[in-house]
Amino acid sequence: MAHDAPSGPTGPTKLVIRNIGLLISGDLEKPILDADTIVAENGRITAIGRLKDVDVEGATTTVDANGAAVTPGLIDSHVHPVAGDWTPRQSQLNWIDSFLHGGVTTMISAGEVHYPGRPRDVVGLKAMAITAQRTFTNFRPGGVKIHAGAPVIEPDMVEDDFKELAAAGVKLLGEVGLGGVKDGPTARKMVGWARKYGIQSTIHTGGPSIPGSGLIDKDVVLEADTDVVGHINGGHTALPDDQIRCICEGCKRGLELVHNGNERSALYTLRIAKEMGDLNRVILGTDAPAGSGVQPLGILRMVSLLSSLGDLPAEQAFCLATGNTARMRALDCGIIEVGRTADFVIMDTAQHSAGKNLLESVQLGDLPGIGMTIIDGIVRTERSRNTPPATKVPFLVK
Repeated sequence: MAHDAPSGPTGPTKLVIRNIGLLISGDLEKPILDADTIVAENGRITAIGRLKDVDVEGATTTVDANGAAVTPGLIDSHVHPVAGDWTPRQSQLNWIDSFLHGGVTTMISAGEVHYPGRPRDVVGLKAMAITAQRTFTNFRPGGVKIHAGAPVIEPDMVEDDFKELAAAGVKLLGEVGLGGVKDGPTARKMVGWARKYGIQSTIHTGGPSIPGSGLIDKDVVLEADTDVVGHINGGHTALPDDQIRCICEGCKRGLELVHNGNERSALYTLRIAKEMGDLNRVILGTDAPAGSGVQPLGILRMVSLLSSLGDLPAEQAFCLATGNTARMRALDCGIIEVGRTADFVIMDTAQHSAGKNLLESVQLGDLPGIGMTIIDGIVRTERSRNTPPATKVPFLVK
């Protein structure tokens, strides 16, 4: 099983990434930045620009990107962790570390629903949520940030339960609909309590996925009014097109597309969001671990799918997996700008891709090759063990 990430240097740190060939910001408003160097001090970005114009003196770590692209660390908006870096869903170890090798540096729990013997009583579900929040704050496989502790709501809960959870540090609700609350009025009441105390909510959308879950259709989704419409393309079974359109047009909440869903419905949702001028609402997740397995490259595959078959420029597709999710989830990562957390992926065109560069290769449907991941300004991995080899590979200067 993967161990806690090392805390890194105990003194001040200064990271310099130079010789960047392409800098993707994560921000839909300006997805590509005119810069070849990033400086980060003590885990936060302090400068972005040309090498000649920024202060690189005193660097404790210097990375030469060797002409490769730099993106923000990818964010998986929908995972189901359990304990440590293990999932009983597939009886698999080190799945989070494998996601890191797919460029994922931050994960958002949609509920620890696969926990063996998961309690359904109010005392038990609160205890489990607080425990998950605490343990994943302290345990970061490979340095990956896991925002966990997402209770699955049950009908017996009262407002004070949400107040207590919030006071304990819980900031997320598990997917509404995976527990005993499956009707619109009850869901709306509890989502309102959660929102009152600063807890963000997500709803299961579509057909049942695990025993105990059920169909959540457009009427329940719209009445519940959660902050995020979880896997609007189904997890796994999607709603009919007219219901998906009704949800997209009937609310202004986040529209989450997942790898473990209906790909045609994901493309349909993307098309509606583009038509409405609401691309900023689209965020990406994997919904893993799941019955279909663990997908370390799931977020990259979604970026490639939406770009190649959804007629979306690759640089914008990367924003769906970074800046969009960061803003929707109120995270301080996901966008390359001064003051934000220094989480990066250095990647390039896979060797022998038909694309002439990274963006063209992704828009043709290929996955990029990852040469390095960086979290909090610390190099966590070099060449990925999961992606195809990159054409241009970064290296540590010192």
